[in-house]
Amino acid sequence: MKFPVKTIAVDNFKTDGVAICIFENELAKGPSASINKSLKGHLKRAMKAQSFTGKEGQVLSINTLGLHKAGAIVALGLGKEKYLTTEKIRRAAASGASAMLKAGISNFAVDLASKSLNKITPAILAQAVVEGVYLTSYSFDSLKSEKEKKKIDSVTLLSGKKGDEAKVKNGAKKGMILAGSACFARDLINLPGNVVTPSYMAEQAKKIALKHRMRCSVLGPGAIKRLKMGGLAGVARGSKEPARFIILEWMKGDKSQKPIVVVGKGLTFDTGGISLKPSGDMHEMKSDMSGGAAVLGILQAAAMLKLKVNLVGLVPATENMPGGQATKPGDVLTAMSGVTMEILNTDAEGRLILADGLAYAGRYKPDCVIDIATLTGACMVALGSHASGLFSNNEKLLNQILQSGEETGERLWPMPVWQEHEDDLKSDVADLKNIGPRGGGASTAAAFLKKHVKGKWAHIDIAGTAYSNKMSHYIKKGGVGLGVRLMIDFIEKRAKL
Repeated sequence: MKFPVKTIAVDNFKTDGVAICIFENELAKGPSASINKSLKGHLKRAMKAQSFTGKEGQVLSINTLGLHKAGAIVALGLGKEKYLTTEKIRRAAASGASAMLKAGISNFAVDLASKSLNKITPAILAQAVVEGVYLTSYSFDSLKSEKEKKKIDSVTLLSGKKGDEAKVKNGAKKGMILAGSACFARDLINLPGNVVTPSYMAEQAKKIALKHRMRCSVLGPGAIKRLKMGGLAGVARGSKEPARFIILEWMKGDKSQKPIVVVGKGLTFDTGGISLKPSGDMHEMKSDMSGGAAVLGILQAAAMLKLKVNLVGLVPATENMPGGQATKPGDVLTAMSGVTMEILNTDAEGRLILADGLAYAGRYKPDCVIDIATLTGACMVALGSHASGLFSNNEKLLNQILQSGEETGERLWPMPVWQEHEDDLKSDVADLKNIGPRGGGASTAAAFLKKHVKGKWAHIDIAGTAYSNKMSHYIKKGGVGLGVRLMIDFIEKRAKL
């Protein structure tokens, strides 16, 4: 997919279709006024007939019948200008792309001119448009004999000013990198568990490192045992697939700069182990490595953007299977941190492998550590699929991540980790038990992770947001690729890039 940039008025550009954005009750302003004049009032009549007022989410498609250089016009409602956000632009762009695809148009333009856009710069505007188009155009058909036929080939961004052209190009390039890296993560999530094994994830990490000249280390069972990663080794015991601990290092910042470490849960398939899950929808447990997929996407995006930052990605990767050697309820494992963990439910395994990832992160003496994981059904019950849960031991860090969530459309909601949640995990035979009472499960899981952390830390529970069972805006059914755009925005702000 290409996103060329042209400095030309919408009425002078010949194309199969053009998308224009309209604020609520401002139909007579900007490109809509000149287009309506070209169409001899047809646009205004169509809007009236279909009650199009420019409200957020409204879409109107019309054929210009040869009266305009664009074969079709797609009007997109942005709502009231004072409430405009980049997420609304992203969603509008996705709606426009979907309307074009429905009409069989694979080459079209998006008008970016004549918009003050509530302090949104031309670069950010272009980035949001490209992300919306790119993400909604994603399809996973690599395993199908018949591929998706309707695809977008080219979207021309019509810039309003000569001086804005370079900014729009830079924004478009960044949008392509971020959306492309999110779609890379989507592919990993959507591929089945017999393809995406811990070894496969490690190979993908090696390819990223080789292509972008970053350091990659992959630890196998022997090294995992030597490092006393009892959580990862214990979960892996029930599977014939050997565990992998993946390390990616992008150290392009100042030598004095402490690295940001992101840790992703890489559970490539989760049966629940001896505490076996119900069979219904178990096939979706191929997505339990969504956090790990996000970490690989984050490191890829950081390299492609050439961020001058010190960044480390860690992915403890394994399957959770009920084999003859599998960890049993009542067993006690010792994490790399030295904390002993009583296993009361083998389906609470994500926290066990993350415990070792978080302990390993401490070796870097990091600025902060953020883990991303499909961790608890409890978080899904609390927040549904509308937001990820955010937990932290540092208020400033928490607020920075929240802000990035709002700007990228990957929303989060702050959740507590109180002393009472830590007390709920006290074990009679070990330092911790791996589950607490039924209530507050997302917070007790976060409290479990906190025991293995030194320094500033945040935990993002994406159990309800990593995988979608329906289309919504630019989210397709299947893997969402959540966390890539969120973390890059956060990293840039944290490192003041």
